[in-house]
Amino acid sequence: MGEVMILVTRINKTSQFYVNEDMIEFIEEAPDTILTFENGKKVAIMESAIDVVEKIRDEKIRIRRATEF
Repeated sequence: MGEVMILVTRINKTSQFYVNEDMIEFIEEAPDTILTFENGKKVAIMESAIDVVEKIRDEKIRIRRATEF
């Protein structure tokens, strides 16, 4: 399976960006959702932790279906 990239929104609500889910080490809610990456960088996002997990799951399913024969 290829890289799974998901779209998330910065806490400022004005910019969106894609993250590679393989690089996410932790997802915390405190109360904002914070993604911590393997390199130690942290980013606050609007989506809840469960939303991030669901986006990852949905994208993996989409990729799997696209590669099935």
